[in-house]
Amino acid sequence: MNRSFPAPRLRVPTDEDAHAWHRVFADPEVMEFHGGRSAELSVYEELTARQRRHDAERGFCLWSVLDDDGRVAGFTGAQPWPHAWGPAGEIEIGWRLGRAYWGRGYATTAAGTTLDRLRAAGITSVVAMVDARNERSIAVTRRLGMRLAETFTTPSAGREGRCYRLEL
Repeated sequence: MNRSFPAPRLRVPTDEDAHAWHRVFADPEVMEFHGGRSAELSVYEELTARQRRHDAERGFCLWSVLDDDGRVAGFTGAQPWPHAWGPAGEIEIGWRLGRAYWGRGYATTAAGTTLDRLRAAGITSVVAMVDARNERSIAVTRRLGMRLAETFTTPSAGREGRCYRLEL
């Protein structure tokens, strides 16, 4: 993968990162394909704690993405697909960045670093579930070399979700 941008730093999310994720994801544009609004702070507190467990147990998680100044830009990483529908039992790669970081190469370069870390952890394939209307994330899947494998109707929103796959 051609990385024309410096790779952002990734770290296991801290307790403080729950607050940063809550703040960064408070933008309705960022959350357009994730329910339209940021979750309560307690959701991010639980999510960051779960990611610390994933990293300790599996060697990967949803990591906090840090910009050049060390500020939290969002997250990228991977975790087991959490639902009974869709690619149940598979490892899903994902990313979500604050609006200020869109179009700057952060998502693709951070996701590329995630793929490197997943290979090192022995993961042999990943999926990415993307809302069919989310053109920006679909573009990231293409830059990563992922291919459309399946489409689903999401049970909660009744929208088309696309499952992209990549063999590592």
